[in-house]
Amino acid sequence: MDFNRDKPIYLQIADYLSDLIIRRELKDGDRLLSVRELGASFGVNPNTVMRTYDYLENEGVIANKRGIGFFVAPSASESVRKTKRKEFIDNELRRVAENMCFLGVTLEEFSEIYMSAVEKSGGAVSHNRVPDNDNLKEDLK
Repeated sequence: MDFNRDKPIYLQIADYLSDLIIRRELKDGDRLLSVRELGASFGVNPNTVMRTYDYLENEGVIANKRGIGFFVAPSASESVRKTKRKEFIDNELRRVAENMCFLGVTLEEFSEIYMSAVEKSGGAVSHNRVPDNDNLKEDLK
């Protein structure tokens, strides 16, 4: 993994693990690698991984079973998805919508691009919700 200098490494590892959870490559109850194993696989200090695990545990994404290890917490995928969705809407989608307005991109054009992305992803869309004017306005509030 190539780390970005603009964001702490422990948060980048947390994002990576969260993405695995969202994509269901890590499922509720799955055991995570030990601190040393994950540190070695990323080439980082085990203390950095411990900081990641502490952060994710405080967020309710993972749970520590003393003497056994860290596990994906029950309902972690929904929790992570909800958090990532809010961050995406608050940050990226808001900027995209503003740029759409400035550039005169219509919701119909956006919808075409969105539906193409849905098809490429195999239809992996939460609730199969197609963007429309009312939904987009509501999400951007």
